[in-house]
Amino acid sequence: MTKEKDKDKEILAVHTAFEQFNLDERLLRAVAFMGYERPTPIQDQAIPVALAGRDLMGAAQTGTGKTAAFGLPILQRVLTGKYERPVALILSPTRELAVQIEDAVKKYAKYTKLRILAVYGGVGYGPQLEGLKKGPDIIVATPGRLLDHVSKGALHLDTIQTLVLDEADRMLDMGFLPDVRRIIARVPKERQTMLFSATFPAEVLKLSKEILVNPATVTIGTRGSAARGLTHTAYPVPAHLKPDLLTELLYEVSSPAVLVFTRTKHRADRIQKMLSQKKFEVASLHSDRTQKQRMAALDGFKQGKHNVLVATDIAARGIDVTGITHVINYDLPATPEDYVHRTGRTARAERLGDAISLVAPDEEILLREIERHLGHGMTRAALNHFDYMVPAPEKANSLQKTSGTVGPQKKTFTSSHRRPSIPRKMGR
Repeated sequence: MTKEKDKDKEILAVHTAFEQFNLDERLLRAVAFMGYERPTPIQDQAIPVALAGRDLMGAAQTGTGKTAAFGLPILQRVLTGKYERPVALILSPTRELAVQIEDAVKKYAKYTKLRILAVYGGVGYGPQLEGLKKGPDIIVATPGRLLDHVSKGALHLDTIQTLVLDEADRMLDMGFLPDVRRIIARVPKERQTMLFSATFPAEVLKLSKEILVNPATVTIGTRGSAARGLTHTAYPVPAHLKPDLLTELLYEVSSPAVLVFTRTKHRADRIQKMLSQKKFEVASLHSDRTQKQRMAALDGFKQGKHNVLVATDIAARGIDVTGITHVINYDLPATPEDYVHRTGRTARAERLGDAISLVAPDEEILLREIERHLGHGMTRAALNHFDYMVPAPEKANSLQKTSGTVGPQKKTFTSSHRRPSIPRKMGR
């Protein structure tokens, strides 16, 4: 008997707090197999509402367990009713998030024969068309590719019983509102709709009023607030010294998983090159990468092959990697909401995490806006051994010129010639 079969046998006797939801036994077995013992706050509040068939508006960040909050009720509905396929549609802003949702829902459906399929851009149509021909029960999709399949006649949405919009604020930020409206026009009016978002700007609130009918509202933490267990630290630094300070901070934290955010694709590539030259195991993630390259970067980061992942905001949306201890903002984001999304990649599922921001003089206004949004100031910090007085080179290059640019760095102190010590677990 294999180890997995042994575990299957063992969990038959396991009783978890998920039994309170009266889920199908096959779902309870899967939940126990995955090691879930008790629901997270959003699961505890959202699952009963979703099981009752009500529309739902959930205010929750990534890492709170919201995939199970809508995934388990959807599976329960499919298992206990007789519906034409597809029964449920889950919309995601990015292909990475779509893949992660598909993977999670498949795990919940481990002991069933239900079919779950993700369709997204950046890859060929062939395998997705084959999957659609088999009649999936649940479809996870990015809006653009979904509409491509609909326009080709490969998929019809008139059987959808449950519609989920995950990370709705990100979806609208990325310009998907017209596509979302086209999709909504194609699904039945009589349906259950669930909308999840970390922040609620005016566009999201307007959309929620249009598509939700007498919804229940589930709020985990303050809407738009940063995750609990997260420490916020700002490091004021001249723009031309950001590359060296980033390097020193990575030496200091000695973490197995650090996510570094930049504003541009060019900057992400230049920082990756710089850190690679300093012997860090690093990958970059941005929209110019092919789907294969993006998945390789993510998989390498998840598996510990890369200790540092440098990403832009759009490419990083939907990243769901456990164990990220630090998020470093090489550049401050354009909005406080983006700061919440960036830093929400750490301190997940009640863990601790650190959000570090390198703040050039011309970013102080942005920093104050973020602090007002958070409702508190950030700790200002400085590295004792770091020389902040090194003058800028006469002709600034693309790495050091301003806080908005990145290029080859000037070595300013001997410590930057050390080989990085990561991976090494960081004590808290």
